[in-house]
This record gives sequence, C-alpha cells and structure tokens, in this order.
Amino acid sequence: MNPTTRRRLATSLVVAVALIGACTDNTKESASDTEETGEGPTTVEVTDTGSDCTLSATEAPSGNIVFSVTNEGSEITEFYLLAEDGKAIIGEVENIGPGLSRDLVLRADPGSYFTACVPGMTGDGHRGDFTVTDSGEVDATSEEMKALEAAATTQYKDYVAQQVGILVTETKEFADAYIAGDDDKARALYAPARTYWESIEPVAESFGDLDPRLDLREADLEEGQEWTGWHQIEKQLWPPADFTDLDTPEERAEMADQLVADTEELASRVEDLTFSADQLGNGAKELLDEVATGKVTGEEEFWSHTDLWDFQANVDGARLAYQALRPIVLIKDKELADTLDEEFAALQAELGQYETADGFRYYTELTAEQIKQLSDSVNALGEPLSNLTAVVVL
Repeated sequence: MNPTTRRRLATSLVVAVALIGACTDNTKESASDTEETGEGPTTVEVTDTGSDCTLSATEAPSGNIVFSVTNEGSEITEFYLLAEDGKAIIGEVENIGPGLSRDLVLRADPGSYFTACVPGMTGDGHRGDFTVTDSGEVDATSEEMKALEAAATTQYKDYVAQQVGILVTETKEFADAYIAGDDDKARALYAPARTYWESIEPVAESFGDLDPRLDLREADLEEGQEWTGWHQIEKQLWPPADFTDLDTPEERAEMADQLVADTEELASRVEDLTFSADQLGNGAKELLDEVATGKVTGEEEFWSHTDLWDFQANVDGARLAYQALRPIVLIKDKELADTLDEEFAALQAELGQYETADGFRYYTELTAEQIKQLSDSVNALGEPLSNLTAVVVL
C-alpha cells in the first residue's frame, strides 16, 4: 500500500483539528474603548519597529482579544502571547513582512502573560508584561457553540494521540534500520515515518523543547545548541558531496536511540494536553504560511528532497482542523465554508499530480513553474483560511 494512502486511512479514523493564525479586520475597538463599553473583543494595537515592540495597552479584560500587529521594521517578524512562565505559547502569528499587518485572535483567561515581537524570527525578541484582568462577564457563547467547540477539541486530541502512537512505531522501525546500517531501508522509511510528525506540526510547539529536539534544521541551529532529531540523521543518509563527518556505528546508535526516546516522551505528554477553539484556529494558517514561505523553497528536507511528503501531511493537518470546526463555520459563515471546501480540494488536486506508487516525486524533479503553481494553490487556500479563527471565536 502506498505509504501516503496508509497514513490517510489512519487520519480518517477520527475527525481532527490543527491550529490556525487568524488575519482579521482591523476596524475594531481599542482596549480602552472596549473596557468602557464591555462589548465585543478587545483590540490591542502592536507596533514592531525592529528595535522596539509597542502595545497600545498592556492590560485587557478576559475574553476575546485581538492583537493587531503591524511591522514597521525592515525584517520579517512574528508576535507571541506567552504564558506566565515565558515559555508556553498561548498564541502566535508569524511571517509578518515589512509594512504588513496581521491579527492574532484568541481567548484569554485572567492572569499574567508576556508579549514578544521577534524581528528576524530568531531569538527571544522584545518582551513585555501583559495582564489579563477578570472581566466578570459570563461567556456569552451559546450552549450549541460550546458543545461544538468541545467536540472539536476532543476530536483533535484523539487525532494527535493516534498520530503520535503510529509515529512511535514507525520511528522505531526507521531507527532499527539506521542502527543496522541498512541505509537503503532507512531512506525508504524516512519520509513515510516523518509524515506522522508533520501531520501534527500545528501543535508541535505545545510539546515545548521536544519540537527542536525532534525537528530542528541545521540552518536554524543557534550557537552552542546541540543538534538532534530527524534532520541530523537525514544528512547522514543523504550526505552532501563534500561531507566527511559520517557517524560511526556507535554514534548512529546514539542518534537513533535519542530520536526514539524523544518520540516516546512525546507520546507520554499527549495525555496532559488540552486545546481550545482559538488554539484549534491559531496554527493551520501558520502551518500553510510556513509551507508557502519556507518549505516551498525546499529548505525543510534539504538533503532528502522528500518535501512533498511533508506538504501532504501539513495539508492533511490543516484540513482536519477545518473539518472539526466546520460545523461551527457552517452556522456562522456558510460562504466561508464553501470557499474552504473548494480551495482544499483544489490544493489536493495540485498535490495529487506528483503522487507515485511509493509516495511522491522528489522535490528536485519539479520545475520552477510547478513549484510556483503549488505555492499559488497554498496561498489561495491560506487567504480564506486566515478567517477561520475569527469566525469561530468572535
């Protein structure tokens, strides 16, 4: 059976969700205006100049909050709302180019948080304290919407648990082949196994330090940072022509054992995960943005060129997110639901051209025009998908 088909059969056992970053209308009330009226979401204007991150307010009442982020710097940037520990990500919006604006829509409980603008999308960025006060208002969401949101979040957790369970099994098989020195088998198993990780990538940051330990690319290494995970082994299996730092059998075993151990730890953390509707909204769009602006360049699978396996898994994750939230969207904005149905189908048709008996064509086999068409299809889906969180949450 085609490995891609096998994975699709697995993911179809449950309806699931992923996370989406929302771009929404900027004509909303400011934080101060909303505090006075007590109506509608609170909007906090965020300005990133590259050297500073300025917020129109550092306090907002609990409930729906829109961080409207404008990049006035010279580098692409991203914005985060972090938990009190400064590590857990409550919400994020990435890939904000110079002169552009993006909105992060989320629900926030009372508590202390941090905001962060990250010019260049590396490092800790410019951080500041942010407080969410208790608005004292009862959630006005209808009981029907609450039930639909609860169903979506439950389904998504089931989906993540299922995918991670298969990932553990597939990773062990891959690691055994690599340790045994059966490189042909390891290369054949690499991309199919990784798809189970890529399909849950919208929530990868929920696993904290496991995300970089499993999936960090060499180009993203910071000074002094240890490199482990899939891409370290990828380079060993598809070494560049001038590469001489091939691992010994002992080093291979150490790398593979670490990959398996980290994947098993990933599985152990799933039970403690919880998701909310806005989280289910705030990653699929970011994931498609990453595909359109980063992965489409071939930088993800730099040595193996198995990028299309990743693309398919990412699209599956985003589609499952939408499918779980679709009952809500049908009630609130049927036109958006129809558009998303069409664009997901169009993108899948585009990807389907490159399927083979073993999975997909290697990325280096695509022409520049074919890559552009693929990118255009991702962008065509990304635009309406950017409205999903706002439609579901607001």
